[in-house]
Amino acid sequence: MVSILFVCLGNICRSPAAEGVLRHMAQKEGLELHIESCGLGDWHAGRLPDERMREASKNRGIILSSRAQIFQIAFFDRFDFILVADNKIMKELYRFAETPESKAKIHYITRYSTGFRDQEIPDPYYEGEAGFEHVLDMIEDACAGLIEHLKSAK
Repeated sequence: MVSILFVCLGNICRSPAAEGVLRHMAQKEGLELHIESCGLGDWHAGRLPDERMREASKNRGIILSSRAQIFQIAFFDRFDFILVADNKIMKELYRFAETPESKAKIHYITRYSTGFRDQEIPDPYYEGEAGFEHVLDMIEDACAGLIEHLKSAK
């Protein structure tokens, strides 16, 4: 089973949204995937995603229920894809990656996006409602492209 990890800074906005969106899309497509998310920081460990992100996702029919967890070096062995929200996260994970194989797993969440390919996903935490909506638009586009990539790779 293909395993995918989404990574952002605190694991309460971007990465849990990507986890929830991809899980929702994969279920609709009948794809079995192992999907998780995490953050680099431990400030929110054990907490649900940000209430504003949960609400924005719920309005799109997607329930976010994962709990924040911190990135672990062992994740390089556990996941096939490690998809990051922004350049700061990418640089940190490259620093942690000990092998070329580990580095090769790291890409932007938008790697397979049609409208936002390889763009950073901005942190909506200090933005208004429009910031959360924009992030979800980017994530939905990216996850749709990832689903198509995974289906074509079968």
